[in-house]
Amino acid sequence: MKYFETKFLDEAKEFIASLDPKTIKKMLYNIDLAEQTNDPKLFKKLQSEIWEFRTKYAGLRVRLLAFWDKTDSKETLVIATHGFIKKVDKVPANEINRAIRLREEYFKKI
Repeated sequence: MKYFETKFLDEAKEFIASLDPKTIKKMLYNIDLAEQTNDPKLFKKLQSEIWEFRTKYAGLRVRLLAFWDKTDSKETLVIATHGFIKKVDKVPANEINRAIRLREEYFKKI
């Protein structure tokens, strides 16, 4: 059973495409696992509306920021906005702000 379905905005797709194939495979595996388990080690709330998919692989801390779209009563979606390689313990504010901006743009379009 899946708790949610993940969709990727263009910026998220571009980021994923920039990674090496093994990192992509691990990240997509973790996203699929998060959809089925809702494990906070893989998918965690950062602040009000913004969440992060978390992947550690080959010494990299790969993050994909996301938000929930519950406008469809049949399907619960998580929209991945964009990704980055995390270099410090805290998620940089500019990355969270970017996710918030992409979320606002997304809801204006639907």
